[in-house]
Amino acid sequence: MGVVGGNRGGCVVGAERVLPDKVRLSAVCDIDEAVLERWRRDQPDLKTYARYEDMLGSGEIDAVFVATPPALHAEQAVQALQAGLHVLSEVYAATTIEDCWRLIEAVRASGKTYMMAENYCYTRPNMMVLNMVRQGVLGEPTYAEGAYIHDCRSLMFDPDGSLNWRGRSRANPVQGNWYPTHSLGPVAQWLGIHRGDRMVSTATFVTRAEGGWRYVAEHMGSDHPLASPNRMPAGDSATTVITTRQGCVIVLRVDSASPRPHNMTHYVLQGTSGSYLSERWHGESPLVWIKDRSPEGEPQWQSLWELADDFEHPRWKAEGETAQAAGHGGGDYFVVADFIQAVLTGEPAPIDVYDAVAWSSIVPLSIESVSRGGEPVDVPLFRA
Repeated sequence: MGVVGGNRGGCVVGAERVLPDKVRLSAVCDIDEAVLERWRRDQPDLKTYARYEDMLGSGEIDAVFVATPPALHAEQAVQALQAGLHVLSEVYAATTIEDCWRLIEAVRASGKTYMMAENYCYTRPNMMVLNMVRQGVLGEPTYAEGAYIHDCRSLMFDPDGSLNWRGRSRANPVQGNWYPTHSLGPVAQWLGIHRGDRMVSTATFVTRAEGGWRYVAEHMGSDHPLASPNRMPAGDSATTVITTRQGCVIVLRVDSASPRPHNMTHYVLQGTSGSYLSERWHGESPLVWIKDRSPEGEPQWQSLWELADDFEHPRWKAEGETAQAAGHGGGDYFVVADFIQAVLTGEPAPIDVYDAVAWSSIVPLSIESVSRGGEPVDVPLFRA
């Protein structure tokens, strides 16, 4: 496997360490020589490339992990597919509807495996809830929430003081939901999106800009060129509402600029006979209520972990300890393992190109909705 984007691409190392018989990292590409030098120091046998096209044509790899900034993902994935390589892409898959369709066509034409690496789908609680949904424990799902609330303001700058891709997103005057798949991915799986249901319309609303420019003023001085809402105009919090063909409602929130503790995972699922509420901070237990298991009287929450013996996802029972060693709460392990399995068997990846573009389409659709004052817009039917 080759990696393009040597910083985030390092997550493959953890998966490689626990899957040595299935994956071998043999090449890394990055435009930053300092990043490549770090890789050469840590793994002297690794081939390194400054030009992506050179790595694609090297004959050293049969798959690519695309781990560059999001705006590059679609083009680099298409290039790899056209070169006859399998693709594992970081989130999100594309930034425009046109690129969503290009990606679908490239996958179809190449016959190669494509998977989006949405590791939040593989966390222990999210997979346990998925197992409960599939067993019908919560009844028929009707409503869900997903939120990625992570104060990333300290991550906006490169060491030389220039804005990186996170910082540039805060300086972007185009308003929308710029990072939806951590919130949407697990929820879409619970609701059976593309497995019986589909998203049909979406509307997005964005708060005013406060967090980014105030952080710059506080840490770099009020005279800094970016210490102004006019220079960092991206709204702090975006809320997206999605409706589905079967009458479900999904509410997403993404906020990477408000000052607060990290709330990396926030999910809610309501079914006709049960509900789920994820933990609000690190160390709190996720909660679940199941009608048939609740004591008589008022419904009462109980810890999700109290039901682990009955509803732990089989893969976490079998592979959880190994997965944890790979990083990102086990998600990186399952992502790489499922990608490799799909490549070896020729079966569709669990998060295939249709899932990838549907979840990622919220980015351009949210921009359109915000530009029209929060009006709903149709979600394209990517998978007929």
